Amino acid sequence: MNQKILIVDDDKFLIRLYADKLRREGFEVLMAITGAEGLERVIAQQPDLVILDVILPQKNGFDVLSEMKLNPKTRGIPVIILTNLSQESDIKTGRSLGAVEYLIKTEFPIARLGEVVRKWLAVKNVEKTADGNIA
Repeated sequence: MNQKILIVDDDKFLIRLYADKLRREGFEVLMAITGAEGLERVIAQQPDLVILDVILPQKNGFDVLSEMKLNPKTRGIPVIILTNLSQESDIKTGRSLGAVEYLIKTEFPIARLGEVVRKWLAVKNVEKTADGNIA
């Protein structure tokens, strides 16, 4: 079964670009264009990993991440922030809320998206195995 990746971004062009890239690499891709929709999908679909923008309508990405980490059903899902916010304070906020990676859209080559996703899925599987669960 393919691993599920949820992409939450309100830029319809970019979300399709990311989704196409990940589908070509064998992932099942879910999409949401608002923070509220993204949070609903995380809870309902339980993806293996979330790629999350910060600047979103209805609920910003930091709020989505914070709520995910408070929910026992979603707190273990790795979150990669992929955003245009590049201030050190934003990066610190994302990391302190539990993002495993904080990437700046203008500095991150889309060609590496699958590589970064696979890296964090591997870490998640190692952690599951270490906890005594089946990976």
